[in-house]
Order: sequence, then C-alpha cells, then structure tokens
Amino acid sequence: MFCNQCEQTAHCTACVTSPGVCGKDEDVQSLQEILLYGLKGMAAYAHHARRLGKSDETVSAFIEEALFATMTNVNFDQASLFELCMTCGQMNLRVMQLLDEGHVEMFGKPQPAEVFEGTKAGPGILVTGHDLLDLHHLLQQVEGTDINIYTHGEMLPAHMYPKLAQHPNLAGHYGGAWQKQKAEFDRFAGPIVGTTNCVLIPKDGYADRLFTTRATAVPDGQRICDDDFSAVIAKARQCAPLADDPQGKSTVGFHRSVLLDNAGTIVDAVKAGQISHFFLIGGCDGAEPGRNYYSDFAQAAPDDSFILTLGCGKYRIREYDYGQHLGLPRLLDMGQCNDAYGAIMVASALAEAFDCTVNDLPLTLVISWFEQKAVAVLLTLLSLGVKGIRIGPQPPAFVSPNVFAILQEQFDLKLIGDDGKADCQAVLAAGAA
Repeated sequence: MFCNQCEQTAHCTACVTSPGVCGKDEDVQSLQEILLYGLKGMAAYAHHARRLGKSDETVSAFIEEALFATMTNVNFDQASLFELCMTCGQMNLRVMQLLDEGHVEMFGKPQPAEVFEGTKAGPGILVTGHDLLDLHHLLQQVEGTDINIYTHGEMLPAHMYPKLAQHPNLAGHYGGAWQKQKAEFDRFAGPIVGTTNCVLIPKDGYADRLFTTRATAVPDGQRICDDDFSAVIAKARQCAPLADDPQGKSTVGFHRSVLLDNAGTIVDAVKAGQISHFFLIGGCDGAEPGRNYYSDFAQAAPDDSFILTLGCGKYRIREYDYGQHLGLPRLLDMGQCNDAYGAIMVASALAEAFDCTVNDLPLTLVISWFEQKAVAVLLTLLSLGVKGIRIGPQPPAFVSPNVFAILQEQFDLKLIGDDGKADCQAVLAAGAA
C-alpha cells in the first residue's frame, strides 16, 4: 500500500507520527488494511462460488467501490472506512451463502460420514486446499483406474457431500493442517495437487510431485491448465505405490443443513437443561506458539456441551475423544472455513426459536486468527452484531490500538488469554451468574 502523498510503501513513519504531512494517520491506515484483507478473503470465496456458477453483481460492484476507497487520496474519514468494513462483512455473508448453495447443488446435501484416515496400498494422489470442484474433476478423470484419491487439510469436508464421498476412487484422508505439509507431503509417495491457499514453497523431496491449479503457484512449479489432470495421473503411475497404513477414522459432515434438520431436538434439549453450552472453536490455524490454547479450551468444555468446529483450526482440537451427548458426537465438524455461513445460520435459527438475539444464546466463539479469510469472516460476524468473540493467539498486527479499542467497545471483541482451561471455566461461570 502506498502512502497518500509521500508515496512510501507500507506504513510511512512521517505520516503515522505526523498525520499532517500527508493527511493519513495510523487509524486510517489500519481501517484501509482491514478492508483490503477482508476483500481478499471475500474474493477467494467469490472465486470458488463463481466456478460453481454462483455470483452476485451487487457483490462485484461493492468490491470495485471498496478497492477504489483505498486508493491514494480518496478517503481519509475513519467513520466511512469503518462503515465499508462492516459492509464488507455483510457482502461476505452473501458470498459464503452463494458458495454454500453451489456446493450443495453440485455435490448433494451433506450428511455425517465416517472417513478413513491414512493410506491404502497402491498408487495415490493427495489433494489439498479448498476447491471441491478441482477434486470433482480429478475424481472424474481417474474413474475406472486403481488410483486412490486422498484429501488433505481443508479438503476433509469433501467427504460429507454424497456425490464426492460415494465416488469409488475417493479413498480417505491423509494428514493434518497446512502448516504440517512439508513433513506430510515429503512422506506421501504420490503427487500432490494444491488447489488454493495454503500452499508452502515445497521441499526438494516432493517439489517435482507438487502440482497447482489456477492462481495457486510456487516457483518453478507445475501448473494444471483447463482442469486437465493427465500430468498428475501420469505422475501417480511413475511414483512408488503407497503403503497400506491405516491411521484410524473420523466423523465429519455436521453441515448447517444437518443441524437445522435437528433444530427442534436441540432446542428441546436446551430447554430441558440437557445442553449447557455451545462452543464454536476453529478458524484459520497457524504454526506460532500458543495455539495449544484451543485444545486446552476444548478439553475443558463440560460433558453436556457441544463443540462446533470448522476451518483448519479444527486440527488443533480433533485428536481428543470428546465422547457423545444425546446420541451425537460432542465435537461436530461443520466443514471448511467458508462454512462459517452454516454456523451463523444455525445460531440465527436457535436465536429465533428462543426469541432472543445470538448474543443471548449459551454460545461462545473462540476463533483462531491467521489470514485474510479470517478477516472476512470476522467482519461478517461483527456486521451481524455478534459480541464477545475471542480471537488469538496474537492480536492482528494491522489493527491499530485505537481501532481495536473501538472494536472492543462496540462488539466486546476479546483477545484470548494464556490459559484455555481457565477461560472456558470463566465463560461457564459468567453464563451461570
């Protein structure tokens, strides 16, 4: 980003310390960066939706207007920039709705599914990222062969869609979150397809086996053009076969439609005192220290509570056995990060059933913060007036102290503490008070 008049990149020291030099202060810079990051995250979701035939001209027009507002010498007004950030959140809700509808229409109504984890003997291809349409095209092209396809990272929710899950070549899931990919991809003998973020520059051990699609790319990487995965399939034939290495099973598929179909039962259980609390723990994961907070928080949740999770943040909490409650797993995997739309719809339906606001529900959101999609989703939640969200483990560096103070005042936005178990107990104590 260029400063307004001095044309220095990023934060101009003179402008931050002496706003009169070019008219741009730290808080204006902060709001513009929040808006830009939110637009980037929303654009990623909109791109996926458009590939599924879903778009909205109102959204496209807003993206143009909002980008224009961040140009040199256009907008120095904090109030109007804050309003644009909130509108970005509203538009992102629409985009996530379009993407949700596109997934369901293309791949079928989601349902809970048990997923094999590990690898099976024979040739295999690993697919990471978020783009389910890429996975669909690859499955079509290997159909009738002995090549197994495995999901990785944010592709895990693919197994909840019948059209994908029932394909004979979709063999299971391998690995964890994106930040472990260098070790996990190195151990995976076959080719890997990176469909979106988060792809890291590969190690030499698997660089010649990494393929990417469209905007996703790495230096000297192999690009897939026109949805033609023939080069990937050929590479799978050249690579050593995978070993038979089962790593257990997991359950996914608690999409908004599944939970809304059971909304009456859930409401009755809350009224009967059988459900004490709901926790939404997930988001965009990172590799820095402190993210064990989320596993500590989740494990401290009482046995009569439910934990909803989505995004790659789920990998911080999914290894623990939370057991069942009322015939359902206590840990309910709702899907990818874009499936935050589903969590919002479930919360809205519960609020309507109890004739209250979302903020009055026994619901706590504990969100891991990492990249631009997280900004877009947070803006969506704030634009809906959701309060008391806990984010972390680090405060977003591009949010100035004054802007963060505004978010705290208006939305009770909180940074997570150092002790997940203690914070969980504090939440429950406050709810019981």
